[in-house]
Amino acid sequence: MNPLLTFVVILIGFYGLSTSTNIIKSVFCVTIIESGVILLFLNLGNLDGGTIPVIGAEIVAIADPLPQALMITTIVIGSTVTALALMLCIKIFHHYGTVEWAEVLSRDGGK
Repeated sequence: MNPLLTFVVILIGFYGLSTSTNIIKSVFCVTIIESGVILLFLNLGNLDGGTIPVIGAEIVAIADPLPQALMITTIVIGSTVTALALMLCIKIFHHYGTVEWAEVLSRDGGK
């Protein structure tokens, strides 16, 4: 995958985050940014012509498994953080009656 495409995904997430007025949309934009960063790390850890790191009879170029293992961990942690953020959005909705940034901040006194 092209690294330029991963930067486009990250920039789409930042654009959505900067223009979002809804808390739930902001959470999903952060998730899009996270997905772009994961794609970037997996792309940088890729080796053209590399095989899986299994000991064989001949010596060949192998792909580094460390970025893949780190990104699997990142996916699990990211999905947990997203679930927690969405749960907090539900709590905000129950408390304020809305999930719009401007209304929540104005009711809270802008603190």
